[in-house]
Amino acid sequence: MKSFRHHFLALLFLLTAGASHAAGLDGISSTDAASGVREALSKGADHAVSSLGASNGFLGNPKVKIPLPDSLHKAEKAMRTFGMGKQADELIDTMNHAAEAAVAEAKPILMESIKKMSVNDAKGILTGGENSVTEYFRRTSSDALTQKFAPIVKASTKKVQLGDYYNKFAGKAAGMHLIDQKDADLDSYVTQKAMDGLFAMIAEQEKNLRSNPLEAGSSLLKKVFGAL
Repeated sequence: MKSFRHHFLALLFLLTAGASHAAGLDGISSTDAASGVREALSKGADHAVSSLGASNGFLGNPKVKIPLPDSLHKAEKAMRTFGMGKQADELIDTMNHAAEAAVAEAKPILMESIKKMSVNDAKGILTGGENSVTEYFRRTSSDALTQKFAPIVKASTKKVQLGDYYNKFAGKAAGMHLIDQKDADLDSYVTQKAMDGLFAMIAEQEKNLRSNPLEAGSSLLKKVFGAL
């Protein structure tokens, strides 16, 4: 009997929470909802670009710092064993600074993505999962970001001759199916990692916003995300 009562109360709580959630959103106009989502998207974009595009934005953040691909860690260890630690560090530093330079140019693309957001997109973001803001950016801007980042990364890594060594070495490893083909080219690898870092920072901001809507700093954000 006690077990039945426990499950009944749990079900009642879930039903009540769901009703409150719906009622909260129903009390917000579509205009306010869309404006709130746009503000949240802008906030996430600002946070990601300003933090990662700053000096040592990637190198100084262990959450997004770009290492050599996992499958090349043995090669990195061998390089250090044979006195090539400086070259290994230079390669890692260059990869991270290249990503930093690329992300610094991401703002216009993210803003364009926000500008094109529809009312249905806004509704999907509000009623979606905890990372729906991040996924919206990933879905609508990944291709444009790749095109923007690739030449910036290429120009940065070209300055380091070790990049050529990496591409040759990794290319052979990919041919032997030891690493993924996408990791066999330094520029492609860094470009992808730069985007991963960008979306990771947007996700971090989104999580904070959803967890603490009353501390969002904007009455509109508090109103919209506080209703979730």
